[in-house]
Amino acid sequence: MNESHSVSTTDPVTGFSIENPQAQPYLIEGTATNNLTIYFESDATRQAYIDIPIQHPEQGFRVTLDNPTDEY
Repeated sequence: MNESHSVSTTDPVTGFSIENPQAQPYLIEGTATNNLTIYFESDATRQAYIDIPIQHPEQGFRVTLDNPTDEY
């Protein structure tokens, strides 16, 4: 199994580098085997990141991109 764990020490909300990440709030995104630890400057920027709405543009399609015909 291919496992991956990455760490980001740049707060995605402010863009500032985190000098001492072990003492800062963090969040783990992804699955148990493929994830990313994101560190934040404060609890406020962590919450701002969590509050960003997730977009699912594929749910608004009226027609699927799948073409299950024998034309090809």
